[in-house]
Amino acid sequence: MKIGVINSLRLERQDCIFDRVKNLGFKTCQLSSWRPFELNDALAAKVSAQIQSSGVQPCAFWAGYTGPVYWNFTEGPLTLGLVPSAFRFQRINELKQAADFASKIGARAIITHCGFIPENMTDPEYKGTVIAIAAVANYCKQLGIEFWFETGQETPIVLLRVIEEVGTGNLGINLDPANLLMYGKGNPLDSLEVFGKYVRNLHVKDGMTPTDGLKLGKEVQVGKGMVRFPMLVKRLREIGFDGEFIIEREIAEGEEQQRDILETAANLESWWNA
Repeated sequence: MKIGVINSLRLERQDCIFDRVKNLGFKTCQLSSWRPFELNDALAAKVSAQIQSSGVQPCAFWAGYTGPVYWNFTEGPLTLGLVPSAFRFQRINELKQAADFASKIGARAIITHCGFIPENMTDPEYKGTVIAIAAVANYCKQLGIEFWFETGQETPIVLLRVIEEVGTGNLGINLDPANLLMYGKGNPLDSLEVFGKYVRNLHVKDGMTPTDGLKLGKEVQVGKGMVRFPMLVKRLREIGFDGEFIIEREIAEGEEQQRDILETAANLESWWNA
């Protein structure tokens, strides 16, 4: 069982990038950045050197993008990912830049939120979004890496449809079970029956379904939400999942977050071996 954590790539701690991961006792992480303009060769060389010295290997690179980003049901569809045509071209290029960076540091994939991909295939934004995803996926394929969707704004059947339609063979899913609930898009356990064979790794995060038509559900500590992790982990094992369990606790770094992460890691081992 491979357990890791989300780890932000920040210039202010570029000389100790993986210290936090090591201090938590993990040997893998998802390295993440929302600053594509910082992803140059010098930084890639620095990251690569610290991978060697620390023994921490990023399993994937979580790639953010520029432009407005709103995590809600109102502005979200107009700002997130590759769906909004106003930002699509710049974000294709930024994701390609992230793919170059991921390849240089030895990460096997980039991950991002592609946005509120329309359920209706006749929606004017659907075709353009699929073409954009295909452009990034093909670029990643040329580099020998994969392109993974983090679940959230799309229903499971939409993700399956897009993966099949693009058909590049290097698309996968970074399953965030909490997001499926928090966005009201599906049940995590049921989603495995739809796209389980494409799940490459997991965000171990918990949450609640929305109780307000305009606001996402709440993120909570793993085990205190609605994900039903023991059943989810059991089903993942049954379908042959062998990816990483990447713990994500969306509160400020500090003592409480560290405590929650370590407790979650212990619970994951228990659930996996049950």
